[in-house]
Amino acid sequence: MVNWRNPGLFMLLGALELLFLEHLAEILYPGYSVSQNFISDLGVGPEPSRTIFTVGLIVFGVLIMVSVYLRGGPAWEVPILVALAGAGTIGVGVFNENWGDIHLIFAAIAFGMGCLAALVSSRTVKGPLSIVFASLGVIGLAALILQGTKNFMGLGVGGMERMIYYPSLFWILAYGVYLMSLDNCKDIASN
Repeated sequence: MVNWRNPGLFMLLGALELLFLEHLAEILYPGYSVSQNFISDLGVGPEPSRTIFTVGLIVFGVLIMVSVYLRGGPAWEVPILVALAGAGTIGVGVFNENWGDIHLIFAAIAFGMGCLAALVSSRTVKGPLSIVFASLGVIGLAALILQGTKNFMGLGVGGMERMIYYPSLFWILAYGVYLMSLDNCKDIASN
């Protein structure tokens, strides 16, 4: 039986739709370079890329916030960091690059909190998954520092930004599946 209230389902759906819509926006943006363009350039580019990307960001943020709401129980580290990352992503969608520093603040919150959530969550899981989550968090946070110091290591501004973005998004995907698997384990145990 499908548990439609599983927070992991909303994390998984959010990550999948954002990956799909972001790539669709890149494909439809003439001359867009994943190395030389910021990801957020998609939000101020030509139509339909602009709308596709903006909708993808806002829907992702809303689905992430729903996942935190469904998590229930006492507030603890990972859901708080995930909520901040979701709110930051909504802010990035609402306040595109044309908003200057406001956009940068929301982007820093979205990226930083997402990567920090991956790192902190590594203490909540066992075995190899702990190492994977910690690695994703460290890679993303290191890339955030490199991006902030304008050290792109030959990847370009867009390439380095993706070294922040992808670890966080991959963690959301994996953590969502992990939460869904916990629910499935309960179902198996009860049968």
